[in-house]
Amino acid sequence: MAALADSTTTISELKARVLTFARERDWEQFHSPKNLSMALAAESGELMEHFLWATGEQSQAIARDPAKRVRIADELADVVIYAIEFANITGLDLAAAIEAKMAANAQKYPVEKARGRSDKYTDL
Repeated sequence: MAALADSTTTISELKARVLTFARERDWEQFHSPKNLSMALAAESGELMEHFLWATGEQSQAIARDPAKRVRIADELADVVIYAIEFANITGLDLAAAIEAKMAANAQKYPVEKARGRSDKYTDL
């Protein structure tokens, strides 16, 4: 398998690799939207666990620590893999979904109101 990098790998390529991996193992039978959404939540929790009780500054240091970074990358990969497989199983176009969500967020969080603020859009 060729090495992948963000700068050269398309979402379509990632979706195909994830789908092939699952199909080779006959795992699609287990990959219902319910199961995948639950697995995604579980893996997100495992990613969060690396930063539990840390301050924002401490979390930056944790993410830079070489030994911890490898484990954090593994958890992030699990989250993304499950999200991609969810898109595969449900037939959702991930790029289109992201584009639509970013457009909706741009409406809810206009730059002139949201810049430098963490408030929810209803409080801007």
